Amino acid sequence: MDKYDVIIVGAGPAGIFSALELLEKAPELKILIVEKGKDIDKRQCPMDTQGVPCISCPECDLVSGWGGAGAFSDGKLNLSPEIGGFLSRYVDIKTLQSLIDYVDSIYVKYGAPDKLYGGDEKEISRIKDIAAKNDLTFVPSKIRHIGTDRCRDVLKRMREAVNGKVSAIFETDVQHIIVEKKKAVGIKLKDGQEIFSDYVILAPGRASAKWLETESRRLKLTLLKNPVDIGVRVEVPAPVLEPLTSITYEPKLIFYSKKFDDKVRTFCVNPYGEVVKEHIKDIWTVNGHSYAERKTNNTNFAILVSTFFTEPFDEPISYGTYIARLANFLGGSVIVQRLGDLIKGRRSTHERISKGIVEPTLKDATPGDLSFVLPYRYLSDIMEMLEALDKIAPGINSRHTLLYGVEVKFYSMQIKLTDGLETEIKNLFAIGDGAGVSRGLIQASASGVIAAREIAKRALSAK
Repeated sequence: MDKYDVIIVGAGPAGIFSALELLEKAPELKILIVEKGKDIDKRQCPMDTQGVPCISCPECDLVSGWGGAGAFSDGKLNLSPEIGGFLSRYVDIKTLQSLIDYVDSIYVKYGAPDKLYGGDEKEISRIKDIAAKNDLTFVPSKIRHIGTDRCRDVLKRMREAVNGKVSAIFETDVQHIIVEKKKAVGIKLKDGQEIFSDYVILAPGRASAKWLETESRRLKLTLLKNPVDIGVRVEVPAPVLEPLTSITYEPKLIFYSKKFDDKVRTFCVNPYGEVVKEHIKDIWTVNGHSYAERKTNNTNFAILVSTFFTEPFDEPISYGTYIARLANFLGGSVIVQRLGDLIKGRRSTHERISKGIVEPTLKDATPGDLSFVLPYRYLSDIMEMLEALDKIAPGINSRHTLLYGVEVKFYSMQIKLTDGLETEIKNLFAIGDGAGVSRGLIQASASGVIAAREIAKRALSAK
């Protein structure tokens, strides 16, 4: 019978940092990581190597495998406790900031750059003032940018650090968590194999959030309501946002729409970056990257509208999936539209886009009409925010601005957890984006540290 001290389900940032911290605090523990995707050196999207359309791999290499979705992300480390997750529900702000600083130092240790954005307090104060005068709230944060091209190198070094010290099984699905007398005792794989342990850490990431939700319902864990964020990715000439991005790299701005009083926000700003497609569970959505060594002439960012549903409807993930699938149905995958065409009530065409001053970085997006996809409420919110943003960064609300749709951010169903991120089942922990406790690399990683420290403390006290 296979037996471990700790089993970690998922090898994204949360799972990786759990392993690193356990090795630091309790190196004598026998640890196993189980990951449904591939190891870092085997992760490669076929579209990148062969120039072929997506072939719908059983497990998408862009979102699954060692490093999780972070391996192909922009690699922005937001060092503010107010950004990137909900860990402030479980630890106080001072403790959370200390955790963030600790996790950040580990990223630097494994190759993240020394440079920090957002440290010029005078300029940050200026941006905050001009935003406030235009109905926008600016959320300042120090940011370290790794870059999509450097993320894999950082993750490879982390993989090498645990190699030989932590066991790992890749390309393997976990079917169930084994629970006896309200206590987690191991996992059951899809092939029927059972592996036992004293502690189980669930870190499945966003790609397997639905599996975690299904398991949570089976185990009768308490689940909390979550919103869904739906919107578009905006692409403008890089000089338009340069006055902001040169100071803070990723300006986080929040707006409450006048017509509907909805919360609207910017997300994932990529200076001199490119717009990309993501394929998750048979739907295409849009995202953005920026690189350390490669630059385009454009900057892209998302505008997202947050929606909480109330009774009788409570299926935010299904709703977001439906909106994305509608865009795929009308456009084949991702739709792109000039803002000027949207305002005039007409679809964009290749010819109209070619006349614009913004050359699309996502070449295979389909020119179309987003008003056939996004509900009026979302379009109204987005248009209002574009007008507000134009007052602090003139040129954003230009007729040439490109809008790609749709961008959907699913908030994983949150599970009721203790301050140590333990579920209502003893010795079963849930961490990272898939458990709804984080929404980014730093807080996902920090959640892994919290769970690992709690387990190490118990394991050491038991000996």
